[in-house]
Amino acid sequence: MSKLFDKAIARARQLPADRQNAIASLILDTIEDDAHWDAAFADSHEALEHLAAQADEEDRKGLTEGLDPDAL
Repeated sequence: MSKLFDKAIARARQLPADRQNAIASLILDTIEDDAHWDAAFADSHEALEHLAAQADEEDRKGLTEGLDPDAL
């Protein structure tokens, strides 16, 4: 465990149980979200390649418009 994480856990132990539970929920949610996104991206390579090729083809055919950041 890292020193920073050890310090955070030590500080959290000083809080009331309801605050500890809230912090624990945030940590667990973050870990689960990271695992979800890692899995989603790991399985998306072929789909992303297909979408990129499709976008390139549409651009070559003149079916796209330039992006004006000031109009966003």
